[in-house]
Amino acid sequence: MAVRPELMEILACPKCKRPVALTEDGQSITCDACKLRYPVRDDIPVMLIDEAESFAE
Repeated sequence: MAVRPELMEILACPKCKRPVALTEDGQSITCDACKLRYPVRDDIPVMLIDEAESFAE
């Protein structure tokens, strides 16, 4: 089971409060504004800034 669409609708980046998106593989959630990637573990998003990784597009 993946992250539910209803949950994705209400999730926001904890750093900038902007909407986030689920990656195609479902393994992380990204914030394009902050360029941060939050992990998804056991279908649960870990929305902690300390757990996020930076990414470049």
